[in-house]
Amino acid sequence: MRNADLARFTGASVLAHRLRAFLTALGIAVGVAAVVLLTSIGEGVRQFVLAEFTQFGTNIINIAPGTTKTMGGSIGVFGTVRPLTIDDAEALRRAPYATATVPVVQGNAEVEGNGRKRRVTVYGVGPEFATAFRFEVAAGHFLPPDDPRAPRSFAVLGSKMADQLFGSANALGASVRVGGGRYRVVGVMRPKGTMIGFDLDDTVYIPAASSLELFDRESLFEIDVLYEEAAPVEEVVEGIRRLLVARHGDEDFTITTQQQMLDTLGSVLGVLTFAVAALGSISLLVGAVGIFTIMTIAVRERTAEVGLLRALGAGRRQVLALFLTEAVVLSLLGGFVGLAFGAGLAWLLGEAVRQLPVSFSVPFMSLAVGLSVVIGLLAGILPALNAARLDPVEALRAE
Repeated sequence: MRNADLARFTGASVLAHRLRAFLTALGIAVGVAAVVLLTSIGEGVRQFVLAEFTQFGTNIINIAPGTTKTMGGSIGVFGTVRPLTIDDAEALRRAPYATATVPVVQGNAEVEGNGRKRRVTVYGVGPEFATAFRFEVAAGHFLPPDDPRAPRSFAVLGSKMADQLFGSANALGASVRVGGGRYRVVGVMRPKGTMIGFDLDDTVYIPAASSLELFDRESLFEIDVLYEEAAPVEEVVEGIRRLLVARHGDEDFTITTQQQMLDTLGSVLGVLTFAVAALGSISLLVGAVGIFTIMTIAVRERTAEVGLLRALGAGRRQVLALFLTEAVVLSLLGGFVGLAFGAGLAWLLGEAVRQLPVSFSVPFMSLAVGLSVVIGLLAGILPALNAARLDPVEALRAE
């Protein structure tokens, strides 16, 4: 039997049993569609999260109190020999390739202004915060470069914070109370949006030294170092390590580069995408059971046909190839239909729910179609072997 005859015979068999072929391909189509839909959502979430972090740039190094080497996790202020201080942040300006250092303290406090009150996140930062993290000022200016240990009581409002407290009125020069302390508003930020659920516009920025006093902390939450774009990261990290070890007497801090954070996030989110793909693949197993069942029934229904083929000279391998080809064709047909349906459903979902990030993953889509073919091949092997083992004479007697 030539390949052309094999293809023609398989096509005729599929067309002759349209309902059976449809039901067989449907199980595979549903499985592939589920994989495409779930992986599109997973990949969309992964890209969204990574984009949220990279909006601040990738040449930032984070220094946190505590060390991962002794306790297996960053243990913060309670496990550090010496807290991270504003003096440490100032000293890090001398680190190789460093262009800016930002001390950071974060907390929650009640903010009062213009007769209104709100409880929001308060960031204690340095004057270079806006430059380092690519924030823009809409009115006024950011915190001025005062003495970092004794700064003036200035505050900068996020765009939503300014709108909630002052509405359409000009907030510049106004007085606000942050956790009981009085501050004068010197700037209002441009809208920045949210990052992983945190509203960056509904907040207040005050000097880091003031926030240490406000939240009664000894240590900074972290220090962020901005370094030159083309600088070798290893040298920057080593320079920071040497400088802080000289000041603290020991490595009681944790240094994390932006790329390390992105790699960790990418790995975690990649596992998440793989997990949802595995869940969708369960539907493919259901499709495999369908192919096995339908092909087994087909062998029984076509026993006489197999006998005639054997009587005309077809060998066992040719009969085996005939049934396996039919199983693969049905799987491939279901795979492509499922691919189109899943991609269309994912696109519609992304259009209907704008907040849901959807992104097509070509590797996973290709894997889903390839897996459907493999499943069809594996599910069709046993029925095909049974067909190939039929005795020609006995097969011809079958009705």
